[in-house]
Amino acid sequence: MLVHVPAELQHRLLGATVDDAAGECFDKVAKLIGLPYPGGPEIDRLAEQGNPRAHSFPRPMMNDANDDFSFSGLKTSVRYFLRDRPELLNDGRRLRDLCASVQAAIVDVLVTKTIKAARRLGVQCVTASGGVTCNRALRNELETACRRGGLILRLAGKKLCTDNAAMIGILAERKLLRGVPATLLDADISPGWAIP
Repeated sequence: MLVHVPAELQHRLLGATVDDAAGECFDKVAKLIGLPYPGGPEIDRLAEQGNPRAHSFPRPMMNDANDDFSFSGLKTSVRYFLRDRPELLNDGRRLRDLCASVQAAIVDVLVTKTIKAARRLGVQCVTASGGVTCNRALRNELETACRRGGLILRLAGKKLCTDNAAMIGILAERKLLRGVPATLLDADISPGWAIP
C-alpha cells in the first residue's frame, strides 16, 4: 500500500496492489527458481552479486497516473522466461543475474511510485515498512531517490520491519493515549479491513 500520513493516526490510502504484492512476487519468483520460503531474503542474497541489467523485466503500472501497484505480470514474465531457458537454473552466475533483474524491476516500481506520490503531495519525509523493507536494494534505492529529491527517509531497523507484535502494541498505545475506542474483543477477523 502507498499511504499518506499527514499526522499521527491520520492516514489516507493512495494506492494498493491490484493483484500480487511485492512480497508475494518475491516469494512466487523464488518458488519458480526453487528457492526456499520466504523467497525475498534469498533473492536479495543472490541478487547482491548479480547484474540488475542482465534481463529487462516489465515494470507494471510504474508510469500510470494512479498510485496502485501490480506484480502478477512480472511474476508471469519470469515464469515464461524460465520456461524458455530452464538451463539458467543450473548456472550460478545467470541465476544471480536473474534474481538481480527481478529485484530491480520490483524495487524500481516501488521507489518510482513512492517518490512520485511524495512530490505530488509535497511531503518532506518518506518511510517504508513491512517485510520487503528488509530488501537491501530497496533501502539503497529509496535512500538515493530521497537524497536526490531533498526528502528525509526514515526506515526502521530490519528486525522491526517484519510482522511483529511490537508494532501492534505501539499502535494500540498511541490510540489509547488519544482516546480512540478499542476494537471489541469479539469483533470478526477481516483481512480486508480498511485502515482506520
